[in-house]
Amino acid sequence: MGFIAPSPQPVPPEEFVRLPIRERVRILSTNWVDDGFGTPQMLSVVYIVKMLGLYFAVGLAITSWTTQFVDFTDPGSWFDNIVVYQKLAIWLMLLEVIGLAGAFGPLCGHFAPMLGNIRYWVRPGTIRLAPWGRHVPGTGGDTRTAFDVVLFVAVLASLVLPLVMSAEQVTFLPAGTGPQELVPPWAFIPILVTMPLMGLRDKVIFLAGRSEQYLPIMFFSAIFGAIVMSDAADASDFVNLVVVFKIIICVVWIGAGVSKLGQHFINVVPPMVSNSPGQLRFVKRLFYRNTPDDIRPSRVAWFMAHVAGTTVEIAIPIILLLTTNSTIALIGAILIVAFHIYITSTFPLAVPLEWNVYFGYIAIVLWVGFDPSVYNIWDFSQPWLLIPVFAILCFGPVLGNLRPDLVSFLPSMRQYAGNWASAVWAMKPGVEERLNELPQVENQIDQLQRMMPTPYERDDADMTLQKALAWRSMHSQGRGLLSVLFEHLDDIETRTVREGEFVCNTIVGWNFGDGHLHDERLIAAIQKRLGLAPGDLVVAYCESQATPWSNPPQEYRVIDAALGVVERGTWNVSDCVKEQPWLPNGSVPLQVTWNAPGFRRQETLTQGEGRNSGRGALA
Repeated sequence: MGFIAPSPQPVPPEEFVRLPIRERVRILSTNWVDDGFGTPQMLSVVYIVKMLGLYFAVGLAITSWTTQFVDFTDPGSWFDNIVVYQKLAIWLMLLEVIGLAGAFGPLCGHFAPMLGNIRYWVRPGTIRLAPWGRHVPGTGGDTRTAFDVVLFVAVLASLVLPLVMSAEQVTFLPAGTGPQELVPPWAFIPILVTMPLMGLRDKVIFLAGRSEQYLPIMFFSAIFGAIVMSDAADASDFVNLVVVFKIIICVVWIGAGVSKLGQHFINVVPPMVSNSPGQLRFVKRLFYRNTPDDIRPSRVAWFMAHVAGTTVEIAIPIILLLTTNSTIALIGAILIVAFHIYITSTFPLAVPLEWNVYFGYIAIVLWVGFDPSVYNIWDFSQPWLLIPVFAILCFGPVLGNLRPDLVSFLPSMRQYAGNWASAVWAMKPGVEERLNELPQVENQIDQLQRMMPTPYERDDADMTLQKALAWRSMHSQGRGLLSVLFEHLDDIETRTVREGEFVCNTIVGWNFGDGHLHDERLIAAIQKRLGLAPGDLVVAYCESQATPWSNPPQEYRVIDAALGVVERGTWNVSDCVKEQPWLPNGSVPLQVTWNAPGFRRQETLTQGEGRNSGRGALA
């Protein structure tokens, strides 16, 4: 890849766009092995500056300005003051909500401009997605109102308040602990009120703020912080607070590790490594069996996924949570830092770079800056309080793995698991262009054609967007989704086929990989505004696999914008992961469990298409 220009395309774009879809997926998925998304190196620099400059350096500067004992010019003070844990969480949540942290830029489908989020959410008339609009009074509808804009501004103000508020000194501390400060506990109350209210009106904003990560920090800062700052406090109360902070991030690590059990995660690692701009080509190829003929994960990929990944992410946090030994804590914290540095170096799609910086850095603060012989779970002074702490923190991951249809993959802690609700959109000619009729929306083909400093030609832009579809096909659910479309659409070769997450970003302003944001509810909101005809927009959608370690069938459904859900069924994940991304042997077997009344498939068996070659169409 070049510094300013993207990587050269593997075939001329004007030839590529005329190829059959299977061949297009084959070309781009095998090219992904060596080249990833192929973005200019300049964009990597932008992401690094944003990550280390805007987030980390500015966050530490704000912390220094609003505290007595954290000095921006004294790096030693960055690691032994617990207020840094609070301030950097607040700052990161604010950046996430604005759109300057994760889900920023081309690696999340924002090309020109690179910012989504706030551009949509301060404008009445844009689409919003209420989680329980039919059940919670006052939250129905899908149009952003002036009230929603005011509430969003209140969320921003509620984050600015504790960020700029001067910290207060803690009076009672264990012997050997240096002076400590906390954000005033009451300063967290506004965000603990406004963000849940905002979430009831628009779940997109609630998830964009990574509320499942940062609201627990603020919630327990308010409760345990109030105890620490009370006149009746003693030194053990501060120990309790630090231990709860440790528990919060350990639950995140362990929950994420458990979610990787199953057949999905091994398929995540190779394409993620291939997107690393600094990785050598031969190292990238080690993660695949036999490039370009067989790009299923290799044994190296298995080791990195389930030993260096899953095992580390479960075992090390458990050790850190239980240890009272400073040497063990130091080693564990260093391993965690290395883990997050490695993830960051791959520049994964959705680019959660700042989150990785925060968690790696805070591991050093919590386990090196605070002596584990004093600050450990065994010295928690009121053990019964650990029951509600763990119950609150584990509720989302437990329910989300048992009933993934009810819980976003973010509170479920499936961030990198590969077990995601996902979708692929198939649009008749002209439908993608009509998306520009939606408020604040510009389709990504148009964005890429005016992206500076190197605007794309139209066919080149189309080919670039299809890389996201190829990337999806390299994961387990992508092969199932393509199979569903092949089974339903006789005219798929004439359609515009797009990866759903990328399209969703242009419509609601944000997506971090959550298929729930572009299921039939978003499709219905689009239909209400565009009035599409039956068959114009067909979406193959799948839900996350429940309890993936037990490997039950994964559920899918077919959504027609004009007709709603027209089919439900399942596929076996084992069938998906056995195939190449471009499905050279034909579609994976599908088991239909329900059809809408009056819906039927049109079988058009084509010689030589292989297993499950009977494709269908909407009646």
